[in-house]
Amino acid sequence: MTHDDHINVEQLWREWFTTDAYSVEKRLIRRFRHLPHDPRCKFCGAPFEGIGSLFVRAVYSKKRSTLNPRFCNICEHFASANPGGAEVAMSMLFADVRGSTALSEQMSPMEFSRLINRFYIESTKIITHEDGLVEKLAGDAVAAFWGAGFAGPQYVKRTLDAAQKMSMIMKEQNIPVGIGVHAGVAFFGAMGAADGLINISAIGDEVNLAARLASKAAAGEIVVSEKALDEAGADASAYESKSLELKGISEPVRVRVIHG
Repeated sequence: MTHDDHINVEQLWREWFTTDAYSVEKRLIRRFRHLPHDPRCKFCGAPFEGIGSLFVRAVYSKKRSTLNPRFCNICEHFASANPGGAEVAMSMLFADVRGSTALSEQMSPMEFSRLINRFYIESTKIITHEDGLVEKLAGDAVAAFWGAGFAGPQYVKRTLDAAQKMSMIMKEQNIPVGIGVHAGVAFFGAMGAADGLINISAIGDEVNLAARLASKAAAGEIVVSEKALDEAGADASAYESKSLELKGISEPVRVRVIHG
């Protein structure tokens, strides 16, 4: 890949994630709207079920995205056609079950697996409803990110909304979950593997910071960076203030703690 090609791919990723990720699809929206039936891709209108879904799968290879089932898999197609990525503004949410080791010792393997599965189901339901992209479900944790191209200009607020909804639902489900929320610039793109697999992911110091915030959150707490609260337009004074020393982060981080 030449230097110019690298710049072009980087620009494509930046525009795709931070602006209207599906602008290239708009010419198809009117055509797809005539196909039966709901539910459809939020952006291009491609049907996911019925006869219409058979047509778009056969002709356009469209199906639900693995990152968010409210969107079609243009994400995966884009990543395959444009390996690489770009530094982009995003918001991040990390959530994990607190004391999961102790919980697993108190439950049978089947009981513990059901608890974790409920955590996955309820978390991803909220994330996808707020147009976040689920990066991973691993062990006792969920990670997701938001960008303006998918969730609109209020994407940081929607991340915070998702965190608060998640905290409330987990409390109702009696699942001890701690959540971290942050906003910043990270590298977002397609990470390759030796066997040709591609993983769409976000990496960088800001992502690590978000993960560290989640590790500091007790069960029922949301630890939010003041930067994220400011970008979400939230009133930081309404929440408890803390300065945290985080592993791998050189300077103390000012955060607010939202208690569920």
